[in-house]
Amino acid sequence: GNTMAPKRKSASSDGTKEKKMWGGRFTGSVDPVMEAFNSSIGEDKVLWKVDLEGSRGYSHALERAKVLTAAEGSAIREGLQKIAAEWEAGAFEIKPSDEDIHMANERRLTELVGAPGAKIHTGRSRNDQVATDVRLWLREEGAA
Repeated sequence: GNTMAPKRKSASSDGTKEKKMWGGRFTGSVDPVMEAFNSSIGEDKVLWKVDLEGSRGYSHALERAKVLTAAEGSAIREGLQKIAAEWEAGAFEIKPSDEDIHMANERRLTELVGAPGAKIHTGRSRNDQVATDVRLWLREEGAA
């Protein structure tokens, strides 16, 4: 049998609340930060700026660890600046393959700078990226 049950929406079409599949013991509404955290690119795109900031900082760490050359680190940071400008101008193109903000930014970085762009994920899990992005976003919003 199918062990994967479908996701439930937080509200039905008639406006009544439905419980989230994972929220059986929780009461009240889900915090918008958690909604964004659990959602895909449609929602987590609000984290674009902090995701780029985290990658910029991480590029320095990868350089110090000799995973990136100085030239690759520079190219990555220039690429990240270009991506930020695209987001700010509303020109960043989200593609169907972009499951989340991390994949979208890394895909675009690789388009701009080539193979070194793919190294930005080295030694960093998606969970690391999410935790960093949310912490930076909360700090920026004044909630951390």
